[in-house]
Amino acid sequence: MIQVSNLCKSYGRQVLFDNVSLTVGRGERIGLVGRNGHGKTTLFRMILGQEQPDSGVIKIPDHYSIGHLSQHLRFTQKSVLREACLGLKPNEYGIDETYKAETVLHGLGFSSDDFQIGPEALSGGFQVRLSLAKVLVSEPDLLLLDEPTNYLDIISIRWIKKFLNNWGSELMLITHDRGFMDSVTTHTMAIHRCKIRKMPGTTEKLYGQIFQEEEIYEQTRVNEDKKRKATEQFINRFRAKATKARAVQSRVKMLEKKGVLEKLSDIKDLDFRFNSAPFTGRRILEADGICFSYKKEEPLIDGFGIAVEKHDRIAVIGQNGRGKTTLLSILAGELAHQGGRISRHPGTKQAYFGQANIERLNPGMTVEEEVMSVHPEHNRTSVRSICGLMMFSGDDALKKISVLSGGEKSRVLLAKLLVSPANIIMLDEPTNHLDMESVDSLVGAIDSFDGAVIIVTHNEMVLHSLATRLIVFDAGKITLFEGTYQDFLDRVGWSNEERADKVKVSIPAREEKQTGKKEMRRLRAELFSEKSRVMGSLQQRLADAEASIMSLEKRAADAGSELLEASQRGDGNSVRKISKSIDVSKEKIESLFKELEWLTSEIIKKTEEFENRLKEMS
Repeated sequence: MIQVSNLCKSYGRQVLFDNVSLTVGRGERIGLVGRNGHGKTTLFRMILGQEQPDSGVIKIPDHYSIGHLSQHLRFTQKSVLREACLGLKPNEYGIDETYKAETVLHGLGFSSDDFQIGPEALSGGFQVRLSLAKVLVSEPDLLLLDEPTNYLDIISIRWIKKFLNNWGSELMLITHDRGFMDSVTTHTMAIHRCKIRKMPGTTEKLYGQIFQEEEIYEQTRVNEDKKRKATEQFINRFRAKATKARAVQSRVKMLEKKGVLEKLSDIKDLDFRFNSAPFTGRRILEADGICFSYKKEEPLIDGFGIAVEKHDRIAVIGQNGRGKTTLLSILAGELAHQGGRISRHPGTKQAYFGQANIERLNPGMTVEEEVMSVHPEHNRTSVRSICGLMMFSGDDALKKISVLSGGEKSRVLLAKLLVSPANIIMLDEPTNHLDMESVDSLVGAIDSFDGAVIIVTHNEMVLHSLATRLIVFDAGKITLFEGTYQDFLDRVGWSNEERADKVKVSIPAREEKQTGKKEMRRLRAELFSEKSRVMGSLQQRLADAEASIMSLEKRAADAGSELLEASQRGDGNSVRKISKSIDVSKEKIESLFKELEWLTSEIIKKTEEFENRLKEMS
């Protein structure tokens, strides 16, 4: 167990921790949350002894091992497998435990063929995974993981989620992926207002508690302020009257004793509001037969097609290195396709957030200048306002790009997106450098954006929140899946997970019932097929009704203008005809609204029915 007592840490005027105490209990898996720059990584570094607190004590038991993912990658072995095996603890019985390293490597996305490759030949992302494998197989008493999902793809994230759920020792985890954190931790610990709060349960539970306490505090502060002002008025009014001297003195002492509750300072959040450009067509973009390869004999994308409509929320998912970013770059026009065609509606206005775009930022420019470069006609006041939304307020907007961190540069790119009017937004891993609160803000902005969105992400919370269509890179091919991410998991699933599930992790996994598994899968598939058929028909009828209402309302509005002109001309015959047509349109609109109301209630009812049937199968 680790004990931290009366910890204080500051950098100049910035106070991170003010007299903080905490414990890490036996077997606790703790999610550490807090906004970027509030001290999460600093706390890790102090526990590791890489930084020293200004005051206070961190007590770590003797012979207590701590494992963490080092920022400095260093390899000494000639193969991936031998390097991973360096993390294995010495075995007093002389048993070969290489299988543990193999299991973890497979889970993190390495194939058996990769085991004999030299570590130096790996890409940067897989070198980080190899270092992570060494930490995991070492089975330390405390495992510190700082944003591990940034280096993993969706398959590896799902594997490590299962692995950590069976972790028998202590764990402290920093991640922007709220869903991932809540699925593996037993406790949540928040760095908030230079203090630390810890409690069992999820991030939502802890933040709900903090919000409730601060709401009560603010109500108490306002009430106390009113009482104080009333008391001060009494004192000022009767101070000179001898008959009231005792009462005045009593109230003066009461005010001195009570003290003043200070107003809580505002905590800045990113404020995303994408700039929607109007679009009157149906399809924004169409791709047909798209082909691309870096090596002729190994096509990365082969004959892919998709039609993107106005309100689509499309997620591109799959393992790293399979072509997700390449496809997004092709659809965005950043990379030329080698076969097929891409057509865009004349009214298409696109905004693109790409991983490589950070390198295109001009290091000599300020944040303000970079944002203004997108639309030079914007005045400085409006650009400063947008910089403020991205947490570059005041003089921070005058910082040079060259001095910004990776996360700050990502925020500059997002700021440039905010000033770009668009009806389709393409985002490549936009959450990697954002904290949990900022990810929530981004999801909200995407949800309310009046246009199409195509996003590459491995964040399953984002996928569950937004995606209604999927482009899936899996099993060596690319497919278009019509449905949500949960639909995909239930009806199709990831091909690699079946193989990974067959390999036992080094820590005993929880038992699962296998009886009737195939039959259950068949019944669930039939249910989803029925749901897709029934709900699809209802949704289509709803869409047709909405389209008819819009058409009739436009016709009625045009007729209204014609009626005014006919009335001004004194054309009584036309007035009668137009009035009759307006009445007919209104009757049809009223009828359609009744149908719309019935369809909406029917969709809700059917959705509940299918959910209940699905629960009965679980």
